[in-house]
Amino acid sequence: MKYIVNESNEARYNMAFDEYALQCLPLDEPVFFLWRNAPSVIIGLNQSAYAEVNLNYLDEQGISLARRVTGGGAVYHDLQNLNYTIAGKSSDLASDYPDYLHYVVNALRELGVPAELSGRNDIMVEGRKCSGFAKRVYKDRLMIHGTLMFDVDFEKLRKALSVPGSKLEASGVASVRSKVANLKEYLPQFDDILQFRDALHKILAAGDGELVLDASQLAQIEAEANEKFRTWDWVYGRSPEAAFRASRKFACGTVEVFWSVVHGQLCNISFGGDFLGNLAPEGIAARLDGVRFEREHILRALSDGNGPSVQDCFDSLTAEELADLLTVA
Repeated sequence: MKYIVNESNEARYNMAFDEYALQCLPLDEPVFFLWRNAPSVIIGLNQSAYAEVNLNYLDEQGISLARRVTGGGAVYHDLQNLNYTIAGKSSDLASDYPDYLHYVVNALRELGVPAELSGRNDIMVEGRKCSGFAKRVYKDRLMIHGTLMFDVDFEKLRKALSVPGSKLEASGVASVRSKVANLKEYLPQFDDILQFRDALHKILAAGDGELVLDASQLAQIEAEANEKFRTWDWVYGRSPEAAFRASRKFACGTVEVFWSVVHGQLCNISFGGDFLGNLAPEGIAARLDGVRFEREHILRALSDGNGPSVQDCFDSLTAEELADLLTVA
């Protein structure tokens, strides 16, 4: 196959790169490219950022969050994870989809990895997942992309994808947690991921040349990254409804709060518990309805002087403490 070189490590740019390859390249024959992301979590097209990901952990660790254009579950990437994309025209999806996947599986086998396709959307090695993949169709075109875990930090993966205990449920697609394996243990001939990348690239290219993108094409990808994939509306605002609950004991008593987040905004807020206050908490719930689910926006809504104050409804409780209850797991 012909190949494209993509040296970017920025997840949101790389999502735009994938979409451009699918929608805008000639694709008279399939093309592929191998790429890596700096530490990031990539959620599926139909997933809730709030129900699938430990957002507080991502903020603490400087891990990026991106949303892709394909379905499936949330995945963690770092520079020890190698991603692949294959795109081409398709007149027979039932045939082309597994054919594209077998390019990768057969290449792994040639390198000595006993890889097998699972019944869902994983590549397995001895019963453990080493690759998750997803697909998208655009007109007469098909794209698959997926991960190849070479030496991924499983502890960070676990923490990034561990939803905090206050989260109850989501109407989006929940991620499937699987036993995972790093390919490094099956590839002793490679000292690092770059050697693995180069060997895999050589097999997939099979002597074909590079498809070089010109400056105008790269500018289109950058523009799409800015206008879509780097925006709050795409990464967070697209999230389907997710329900939450949190409870904490304060000086006023125990405060329980139940709420939902739809497209990144608070709704269906209610309070319970044995707390004391002068006014019923419905006024606070009304002030928060429709507010973006971010601490800064919540705190602003609680402190803008419109309606009852937090201390009117919860004796001695501060706006900062209530904002923390809503946003800190």
